[in-house]
Amino acid sequence: MKLWMKILIGMFVGLIAGSILGPKAELLKPVGQIFLNMISMLIIPLIFSSMAVGITSIRDTRKLGRVGMKTLALYLGTTAVAICIGLFFAYLLKPGINVGFTSFKQVSEQSYGELAGFSELILNIIPSNPFEAFTSGNILQVIVFAVFLGLAIQFTQKKYEPLLNFLESVSEVMYSLTNIVMKFAPIGVFAIMASVAGTFGLSVLIPLAKLLGTIYLASLVQFFVLFTIILVFMCRLNPIPFFKGMVEAIVLAFSTSSSSATVPVTIHCVMHNLGVPKSIARFVIPLGSTINMNGTAIFQGIASVFVAQMYGIDLSLQSLIIIVVTATLSAIGTAGIPGAGFLILSMVLKSVGLPLEGLALIFAIDRLRDMVGTVVNIVGDAVVAVYIAKSEGELDVKQYQDSHILALENSEL
Repeated sequence: MKLWMKILIGMFVGLIAGSILGPKAELLKPVGQIFLNMISMLIIPLIFSSMAVGITSIRDTRKLGRVGMKTLALYLGTTAVAICIGLFFAYLLKPGINVGFTSFKQVSEQSYGELAGFSELILNIIPSNPFEAFTSGNILQVIVFAVFLGLAIQFTQKKYEPLLNFLESVSEVMYSLTNIVMKFAPIGVFAIMASVAGTFGLSVLIPLAKLLGTIYLASLVQFFVLFTIILVFMCRLNPIPFFKGMVEAIVLAFSTSSSSATVPVTIHCVMHNLGVPKSIARFVIPLGSTINMNGTAIFQGIASVFVAQMYGIDLSLQSLIIIVVTATLSAIGTAGIPGAGFLILSMVLKSVGLPLEGLALIFAIDRLRDMVGTVVNIVGDAVVAVYIAKSEGELDVKQYQDSHILALENSEL
């Protein structure tokens, strides 16, 4: 049986087990956490080595600048569009009207922490100590350091070969280690889904079903409409092979709710199923896991309007523009881990003066909305990778068209 099928079975069996066990399913949470920890231990060395090697693989510095600019422009553009889609559906369906709750628990600082302002965010992009960035798990700083290291290697000529060979070896070993860890994915996904199903019952979800439905509907529009438009009109490709080739990454993203944890599988899918060359895949995908948060952006827009409607606050056009700009820029600092987008939401609410108490209610469905949001995030990364490869004339179109066959052959990772 293929790995993605095992993961799907683990997900559905976990849902059934959680529904039966109820709160007792929380006992399975450590098993799921062990699996997530196993993936987390891969993220920093994998992203660092992949980014550095990916940059050095593009020998032409002019091409590197061109690829980087196109990648950033498309990431920020699709994120801004995602927020607008979220705002549109929030005003169309009005999920915050007549919610039926009269009081909300105050959100504590201990629960959600403090978020840096934009100036501090910009200052924190450059690591003063790269080793501290590694140990603290600051992925954005690790990526910046990897970019500078890759550029330095580019300009060092022949003396760079020992270091480059080392980084390439680390990258390959991390991919092999990923293959080993992924063997435990069905068990880990089963435990995660069981604990989620046991914790969040239908009685909690019913009052919030409209909000969750709005998020899912907007995400589906981003997923099937915007991404299809990019593939058809910008890439001149049939979108069906793309979605078939991304099945493994989609299933893992939905079950783990972690863009960063899905990075190895996303890179695997775009390289082996969709025909994106290694140099582009290992540059675009790790970068996207940190700064491209389409699914999270949709949530930011809908949740902001939801809180405003819940409290009877009318948002002006200026407030809506501030939401779009704030959420787009804050996505750059969003870690690709479960619940990170929820932290950023408090920054967005503060930017337009909305009460943070509304976060407590939204938290009840945060994990469920994060599942579809993560899928949109990683598929957005893959769409950009395909576009960059196609625009650079490096996409293996035949491999892309045969992705439905290759996905089955490679699904054992």
